[in-house]
Amino acid sequence: MAEDAPLLVADSLLVLDGSVRSLDRHVGRFTRSCLELGVVTAEELDRFWRETISALPHTGAWFPRVELAGDPPSLRLRLRPAPARGEHVRVWVPDAPDRRRSPACKGPDLHALTSLRAEAESHGAQEALLRTADGIVVEAATSSVLWWEDDVLCSPPEEIPALPGTTAGLVRDLAAARGIRTARRARRVDDLTGREVWLLNALHGIRLVTRWIGCDTTPGSGRHFTPWRERVERLRTPLNPLSATSAGGRR
Repeated sequence: MAEDAPLLVADSLLVLDGSVRSLDRHVGRFTRSCLELGVVTAEELDRFWRETISALPHTGAWFPRVELAGDPPSLRLRLRPAPARGEHVRVWVPDAPDRRRSPACKGPDLHALTSLRAEAESHGAQEALLRTADGIVVEAATSSVLWWEDDVLCSPPEEIPALPGTTAGLVRDLAAARGIRTARRARRVDDLTGREVWLLNALHGIRLVTRWIGCDTTPGSGRHFTPWRERVERLRTPLNPLSATSAGGRR
């Protein structure tokens, strides 16, 4: 398959010495997006995931990407070394709103988001914030956004189209299990002044926003950050090909 084949669905996961976090969430998200397109069967996806998980290395740091791509579409695995990981992040706030074509599916907008993050780097940032036309925070180019309002862990409203982040979903579930209140709230970037804000994805886990670029918002302290990052980093389990069988229907 050509490197520039049309990308319909994609998903990446971090593999460290044969262990992975939230494999069921990655399998479920990718599988649902593929099935919604109706071009591959559940049986084909099950076989693909079994073969993929068996092919992943059990030593070293890797950031493989699974894809449904091409015309006609087919499933493939890209085995890639893991990039450097970080705990802190500077976020650029563009003037333009989110213009993704398929915000709830990872893949079709990946090239545009990669270009947007490259533009963020030209402003001295590592990520770019995505907002609605009226300025409501949605997520970042390659990360979900969570923030704290007092002791409430907040995320953008469910009605705003966004990628269902695997790490953000995991953290929200962990918070609920620990009796921590969570809420969906519509906030503009100015509303985040003085707040502890996190960006979350499969590669970095949780990162603390330490600077906003392109606006007057100032970051808050990170009093929740260290224990939560450590908690999430511990949630790795060994790769198991059989786990793909039951994960397709799970979140």
